[in-house]
Amino acid sequence: MARHVERGTVPGVIMLVSRRGEVHVDVLGKQAFDGAPLRRDSLFRISSMTKPITAVGALTLVEQCVLRLDDPVDEVLPELAGRRVLRRIDGELDDTVPANRAITLRDLLTFRFGFGQLFEPYPIVTAARERLLGMGPPNPADYPAPDEWLRRLGELPLMAQPGEKWLYHVGSDVLGVLLERVSGKPLDAFLAERVFEPLGMKDTAFSTSSVDRLVTSYLEGSVFDEPGGQWSRRPRFLSGGGGLLSTIDDMSAFAHLMLNNGQHEGTRILSRPMIELMTTDHLTPAQKAVSGFFPGYFDNRGWGFGVSVVTAHTGMHHRPGCYGWDGGLGTSWQVDPAEGLTGVLLTQVAGFPDFSPVYQDFWTSVYQAVDD
Repeated sequence: MARHVERGTVPGVIMLVSRRGEVHVDVLGKQAFDGAPLRRDSLFRISSMTKPITAVGALTLVEQCVLRLDDPVDEVLPELAGRRVLRRIDGELDDTVPANRAITLRDLLTFRFGFGQLFEPYPIVTAARERLLGMGPPNPADYPAPDEWLRRLGELPLMAQPGEKWLYHVGSDVLGVLLERVSGKPLDAFLAERVFEPLGMKDTAFSTSSVDRLVTSYLEGSVFDEPGGQWSRRPRFLSGGGGLLSTIDDMSAFAHLMLNNGQHEGTRILSRPMIELMTTDHLTPAQKAVSGFFPGYFDNRGWGFGVSVVTAHTGMHHRPGCYGWDGGLGTSWQVDPAEGLTGVLLTQVAGFPDFSPVYQDFWTSVYQAVDD
């Protein structure tokens, strides 16, 4: 991994590998290409690694019977009641049919509620971008306030029938708004109470005043966000899909919560059966056939509640039963229950995990280090 820093692929990298009680951490490089040395407590934009954290928060309410997985969300989110659905994804916004059924909490957790990130120039994508609904990289400052954001989403038809296919990202942002309304608290306060404080995740938040610890973020060869940028102030919209900052030790605490079936260092957040349900593949073959970032994406994986689940052994770290998720701004996390292993990678250069040498080499090196 040091070679990636030396070549300038990334300014720096922090890695954690834990297996059966043994924990190893490396801190390499700088906070920016021209910046100060990385620190173990440096803050990274974990982007989509926010999704499993938001899902855990929601599942605590399910276990307390405040929410139910298969109840419609209409009462809490009336903006999503009585939906219309596009006849075809490239159709005009008024060419719709009624939704076959209401949207449920399970639909939001599994990204099957009928709306998500797409990048093709369809009318629905153009309309979603115009309304700042989250069709690109995380940009907290661009989002309107939660009620206004959901109102704008409710103006548009769904891209697919509820339960028909997997569509990325937006379900987690809707889930964040739902949690705020059900709990009567902002999402940061809710997650602090349910997840961060019990696990000692003292540095995980949607913004920070400690800009001296916040790394510079890079996207497509340019600076995407500086330490004094978007994450230096609390945004109007707290994105449950991609808004969090975190550190290697905070993410280790969350990873061990998952690895240890819902508890960490004597603190229980979820039950073992709920962790098992969360990390089960919930997508059907028919849903996988019409879903994914590219053709064949779901040939060797599925989706649980906010996490990707490996279903076929196609590589050293693609082992059935493994689960986790990545952040498009340069981060990755996975649990391997059979090995008693978890790994966390934090960098500050955006990349797509399936094609990024940095991601691939990290996970290859993690498993190469297994010696028994």
